[in-house]
Amino acid sequence: MQPIKLAEKLRAQIRQFSGIISPHFSKPKTKFVEQMLLGIAASQDCKLSRIARALGEPIRLKKTEERLSRHLAQPGLGQQVQAQIVAQAARRIGEETLIVIDPTDLRKPYAQAMPYLATVRDGSTGQLANGYWCGVALACEPASRKVIPLLQQLWSASAPDFVSENTQLLQMLDTIAGATDKRGIYVLDRGGDRSKLYGPMLTRGLRFIVRLVGDRHLWVRGRLRSARDLARGVPLRWAETVVREASGGEKKVHLQYGFRRVKLPGRVPAPLTLVVVQGFGPEPMLLLTNLEVRATRRSVWRVGRGYLTRWLVEETIRFLKQSYQLEDLRVLCYERLRNLAALVMASAYFGAAWLGQSLKLAVLASRVMKVARRFFGVPEFHYYALADGIGFLLSRLRLARAQPTALKTPQLSLFPLT
Repeated sequence: MQPIKLAEKLRAQIRQFSGIISPHFSKPKTKFVEQMLLGIAASQDCKLSRIARALGEPIRLKKTEERLSRHLAQPGLGQQVQAQIVAQAARRIGEETLIVIDPTDLRKPYAQAMPYLATVRDGSTGQLANGYWCGVALACEPASRKVIPLLQQLWSASAPDFVSENTQLLQMLDTIAGATDKRGIYVLDRGGDRSKLYGPMLTRGLRFIVRLVGDRHLWVRGRLRSARDLARGVPLRWAETVVREASGGEKKVHLQYGFRRVKLPGRVPAPLTLVVVQGFGPEPMLLLTNLEVRATRRSVWRVGRGYLTRWLVEETIRFLKQSYQLEDLRVLCYERLRNLAALVMASAYFGAAWLGQSLKLAVLASRVMKVARRFFGVPEFHYYALADGIGFLLSRLRLARAQPTALKTPQLSLFPLT
């Protein structure tokens, strides 16, 4: 298939997708969502100037950028778009689907005029810098590398409407749980080991796997003991070998694991299970879950494998930051910042989930990846190649624009040659 025809098919799919995720918007707002998705995908950038340039409208670039900026300031636009995306994704989430939620940082160390800049901690270097926090949620099946982007919620601790990070994470939980009828297993890293999250999750009847901080205390047989001390006495009856990426290559890691029944202080009626996994370092990995765990290899490893799948969220965050330049967003309005982060996630959902929802669209996605210009093939985590292919094809659409017709005026009109 010719690249221009393939690009037109992609554009038609973006038009259909934007109409579905903005069903109650006015026509101008629906057109704006379509143009933003098209511009983000074509430019692989989230700066309005690059998006406007990718649209290639026959008007001054400044006017296109001003119109996009004006629509982007609509309060609640991002929340409405993401609610529709979660509703679309909910039909693909089953009882055993893993729903990974993880906050990440968006560093803006050189920004001065951006609104409500707050101090954030860089997760890769540990350094403090100005920026924003961003909660990312995605869904995936156990032991699978195919992800479904769900939510991306930006917030600042300096904003006047900010309450707490717990409130932000619970809003994400409630949005997803409401759309999925509480299906799925929620997976959180050590940042999720908080009483203010455990209580609501247990009260709402959500199933979860949370990595513990070693100094948390648990009830075991009427005694209160620290999780780190408790882990030393857990018999590691089973073993497993996994392959982990390290230093640009792959490394085999031999794991041993076991479990013990525990309870949280203050929530005595709630039976929980502590799963201990040894092998990733000197300290064991401690996982707390309310899933039903039996004394079998398969049942216990289900918890360990579920948490290890959580590492996909880190790869997805890198994908968002690199393929769409998420940390380079530059708008001087807090509402625009939040709406722009949501639209970037919508663009990621289009490539990662929408294009694979049917056989016909999966064939289209495979053809898109063939034009991604990858010298070493398409890796298993193929979303970089997919985003590159979409960007390459949509950027070719400007070559297929119709030539302007001659004006009915005695003035001489000059048009560029193609």
